[in-house]
Amino acid sequence: MRPAELERLTVAEAADRYVELVRARTSTGALSPSTAEVYARDVATLVALAGERAVLDDLTGEDVDAILLAFARKPDGRRSGGAGGTGGEGGQSASSQARFRRSVSALFKHAALAGWVQVNPMTTSTVTAKQRGGLRPERRALTREQAQGLIGAARALEEAPASGKRRDQRTELRDAVIVLLLATVGPRVSELVRANVEDFFTNDGVRYWRIFGKGGRTRDVPLPDDVAEVLQAYLARGRPGVQDKALLLSWRGRRLARGDVQAVIDRVLRRVDPEQRRSVTPHGLRHTTATHLLADAVDMDAVRRVLGHSDLSTLGRYRDDLPGELEVAMRAHPLLRGKPGS
Repeated sequence: MRPAELERLTVAEAADRYVELVRARTSTGALSPSTAEVYARDVATLVALAGERAVLDDLTGEDVDAILLAFARKPDGRRSGGAGGTGGEGGQSASSQARFRRSVSALFKHAALAGWVQVNPMTTSTVTAKQRGGLRPERRALTREQAQGLIGAARALEEAPASGKRRDQRTELRDAVIVLLLATVGPRVSELVRANVEDFFTNDGVRYWRIFGKGGRTRDVPLPDDVAEVLQAYLARGRPGVQDKALLLSWRGRRLARGDVQAVIDRVLRRVDPEQRRSVTPHGLRHTTATHLLADAVDMDAVRRVLGHSDLSTLGRYRDDLPGELEVAMRAHPLLRGKPGS
């Protein structure tokens, strides 16, 4: 039921109240802290683009269109263009635009229920995905050759020669674990940096990672043998000898943050043959995992469980096309294998 009276809040006031409610939902497990912070960041961007003194109820569908377009053209500070960049002269990626629109839409949906706006302006927004900057990001998943080059460089770190650093300052094994887990298991970067040593266990000779995902859901994912071996080497001799329970630590013993992971990937990429090298984000490695598991006809439900999704339909956005994939699939057609009656 709609409130009887309209409360004319400024955009800044509405944003503060809404973010407070969003963060409160983390205490019930309805939202993860990282998701709440994404909403908070997007709402802060909305305030900056709309003007903090503007009245929320005065914003029209045209105003929302202008805000979406302005966001699409904002430089993406996470990327500097080049291989693997977003294109659009440094603008926001299509996925970032879609995420920002969802955040803005969620705020206005709450505002309509709370009596902060008479009409939800999102219902009259006309900007299409193509108009929102017209950005077409490059395919995010690495090809098989690119992924194998990155994985090979990560595995080689286990035997990397001393780099002039003190033994307690070397991070090669940790960097290898980060890249191998991202490229073969495809966790969200927030799940990776939250991981603790105790989350890894062995059952029936198989090493598992208990991943604590969105909405308080957990999943136990078996690790490939090669990855489990590098993980064990890291735990045995590559992790700083401190009491912190975090799996991934800096050489000073501090839990790594989300922003540290990209620097690790970039460092390992520099060891990859230039012909196999392409820059990639942690989320791009998640796409890589999904794309290649599905391309190899791994059961879709198994892939869903590895990635930690509740619905099979979600897999569509984690599935990128691979060059030559259709040709290979038709050459190896299951109905044409072997001879009839054999």
